[in-house]
Parts: sequence; structure tokens; C-alpha cells
Amino acid sequence: CDQLRTVLEAIKSNEECNEKITWADENIIIQLGKEDKKSIVATHFPCSCIDDGECLIILYKTEKVEGEVQHHKIVHQKEHYSVFYIDTVGGLHTKTKELFKNNDVKQFKNLCVYGEKGITVAEALKTDGRFIDDLGNFKLSDNNNPKRLTVCTQKVKELHQKEFKICLPKVKKKTKHEKLQESPSNNSQSNCERRSESEIIYLARQEGIRVKTSRFPGDSFQKELNLRKENFGKIQQSFSQVYRVRKLLELGKSVCKVFVKDVSVGTGFVLFDTFILTSAHLFKGYVEGKELQQDVEVFAIFDYEEPEPEANFYCFRAENTFIDFDAELDYAVLELNPEGLLSKFGPLPDNGEACIIGHPAGRVKEMDPTFIIEIEKREQAAADYLSQYKKQLIINSLSDHVRKQGIEKILQGGHKAGKVGTYHTFMYHGASGSPVFNGLGKVFGLHTAGYTYGFTKEVESVIEYAHPLIMIFEKFKDGYGKPGRNTINNFCVFSKWTYAS
Repeated sequence: CDQLRTVLEAIKSNEECNEKITWADENIIIQLGKEDKKSIVATHFPCSCIDDGECLIILYKTEKVEGEVQHHKIVHQKEHYSVFYIDTVGGLHTKTKELFKNNDVKQFKNLCVYGEKGITVAEALKTDGRFIDDLGNFKLSDNNNPKRLTVCTQKVKELHQKEFKICLPKVKKKTKHEKLQESPSNNSQSNCERRSESEIIYLARQEGIRVKTSRFPGDSFQKELNLRKENFGKIQQSFSQVYRVRKLLELGKSVCKVFVKDVSVGTGFVLFDTFILTSAHLFKGYVEGKELQQDVEVFAIFDYEEPEPEANFYCFRAENTFIDFDAELDYAVLELNPEGLLSKFGPLPDNGEACIIGHPAGRVKEMDPTFIIEIEKREQAAADYLSQYKKQLIINSLSDHVRKQGIEKILQGGHKAGKVGTYHTFMYHGASGSPVFNGLGKVFGLHTAGYTYGFTKEVESVIEYAHPLIMIFEKFKDGYGKPGRNTINNFCVFSKWTYAS
């Protein structure tokens, strides 16, 4: 190679070789060296990065091996590049994922990849053209030290002459309901149900969101509307008093955004000492016993109250071992700072005002004043929420959908009816783990989930619920409170005093 160009251009510069190459560039594989089935380079690999006297073997495949070759790309001296190797056998969580556009490359040990030293790993693999376009948020594990991981946003400068495997984030297992929705079926009954679902979606979209006033005879609808306005006015009044807002804002300092890297985003709050409480389902699929999987990192972000770049927040990393973890009550306890909210907690109220502070959808901290829905009114509250749809077909379908999620467990007579607090809130995804306060500023619950539905990507919920903090604390105390742990014992006495007062 006597000038700066790609290896394929250098090969074609030889008249005899050029006459023999009758295939499209995208179907060519170039083997590097004589060693059988070891390394292959892209057709646009810089000729300057090939050692003098190196042997190149050209192979042809019937299907495309790489994306369109960038003939206009400027080729530089070898010092301008970092050259590294990616094994064709993937690393963690790649068994069910295709990594290459053409699996014929798997006949070789690795792919020799190059990148200008200022670009990222993701950019280098995309430019290479032989990898699939949607590798996602992957990492590279060093073959000499598999525990050492390189994220896809890291610059390629430090990867020169090293060998790696591609590692992918763990894919969450789909629920039976999700599988049923996605998988096609030849069964005539399933096809009938699918057509009904399409009809329901069409009707809902055509109709839009409107109140079904026909359910209220005479002037009863107006009376119901006035009553709801009156209740909402009381809630607004409760949380518009300056001293209460100031108290909530002060308590809100212990609320944090929980970031489970490459997995999920939620909300948590400091319980006491260095312990943070959040929802267990944020870690679903990544927990073994009371240990997080080795490659999962958890961060708690405090004071995230302004949008970036103005945000001035504090970030703490959590230990990979849970202090306590309970899937049934859907809570997890990690270890962090600052002063917690346990000294400010109260019992689960039957009714009255409530307020949630959290990070819905991972946004800056938000507050949502609401009210407790009594046990005997939960079923009607869910029905009223669905009454905004006019067609009975839609209402029946949505009712059936939330019933399959187990809403009857929290309704009157259900075995969990007295074990949760219920309310309406706009906080859905990302707010799990938020503290729920009563009108006196006492935290009483851990915002957990809701019974949801959605015709599009936008999800709504007919009712939401929180697990009582006292129930979580008692479970936590039983598992963690041992002789000699004065903090747990002292707060146990305090919790009884709170209930008595």
C-alpha cells in the first residue's frame, strides 16, 4: 500500500485482482492474515493500518456482509486510529440476540474494527457496517479481564490492540399478558378477540375523552360535578397553606430519584440514618436473593429540582446488597444519606388529603395533591374514571383489562383491601417509591403502582395505591432488627408512640 486509501481500493488498484472481483463491495469479506478463520476487516479498513507484507484473503458471500461502503471517507495515517477486535461469540445476555448483519462472519474468531481516536465505541461499530444498527446500550468486556467493562459511549482511544466481547443489558421477561398480545394465533376465537380489540381502539380514538353524562339522570350529573369540585377545593386549600407547603418542601429534601442503570428509573426517600426506601419492582429480573446482579449499578440523585443544565444535584451510589427486599410488599431498602423521614411517619388514613412527591418519568421533582379513596368507594371510583368513555363496549373491555390485573384484591372484600391506601394521581412511571404524605405532613405510604390501561403508548390508571409505611417498617424490623441495633429498637418505640398520639 503506497498511498492512503482503503484496503479494497488498494486491492483493486492491482489490475489483475480488479478483473477477478466481480461482486458488490457489500458482499465481500476480507480475511486478515493466513491464520485460518481468525480475523476479518471491513472493506473500508484503512490501508495504513495494515502491516507491510500482511496477507489478505478475499471471500464472497451471496448476501450483504456490511452496509454501504463510504468511498468518500478520508483515510489517515495509522497513528490517527485505534484498532481493536470484537469476538463473533458474544458475551453477557447475547445468546438470543443477533449481533451481525450477516451471520457468515461467525465463521471467524473476531472482527478487526478501527475508529478515529476521537469517536466513541458505538460510533466505531456503526461506521464499521457489519454490526446490526440497533445494538442498543451495549458494553465491551475485555477478554483478558472480563470484569472490566467499556461502555459504548467511551472513546476508542484506549482500546488499541485489545480484544473484546459485546455484552448487552438483560432483557426483561415479558408477562403472559404481553406475550398473548404480541403472538399471532390461528385460533378463530383469538382472531375474533383481536378484531374486537381493533374495533374498541378505533371507537375510543374516534370518540375521544368525554364524560358519559347519560349515566346521571336529570340534574344529578351537575350535583355530582359540584360535589367533586367542592372536594377538590378542600384539597387545594389544605395544600395551599404556606406552612404546610413549606413543611412538605422541607420533607421533600429526603426524596430522591432512583436510577437503576440500563434498567429503570423510580423514586425513593431516606427512611432513617443511611437507609433509603423504594419499590422492589424497579429491580425486577436483576435480583438474586438479596444481591443485585454484578453488572447493575444503582444511584440515588437528590435535589434534582431544576431541569438540566441548571440542575445542581447530588448523586450517591448504593451498595449492591439490599438491606431488605420484599417482592410481595414491593419494597427495597438500600443504604444512603441524609436524615430520613421515619421520624415523620404516621398511620394509613382511611380518608382525607394526601400528597405525593416524586420524579414521574424521571423528571425533576414534582408534587401532586390528591385525596384518599375510602375502601367502600374504590370500586365506584374506578368505574367513574372509565365512565368518561361513551361506548359500553369500550368500558367493558377496559374493566376486563384492569380486572385481569387483580384490582379486585384491593376492593371491598378483597384480601388486600385494608393493606393499601388508594387515590388518584398523575404520577405513573418513574414515581414508584415516592413517599405519600397526609394533610398534616406525615408520611404514611410508599407509592407503588396503579391499575392501568392504554390504547396507545400513553398509559392511564383507573386507581393508584400505596403500601403503608408502618407495615413495611414492621416487616423490615423483623428481618433487620437484631439485639444491639439500638436505632431500630428506638424507632420501634417511636412508631408505637406515633400511633398512640
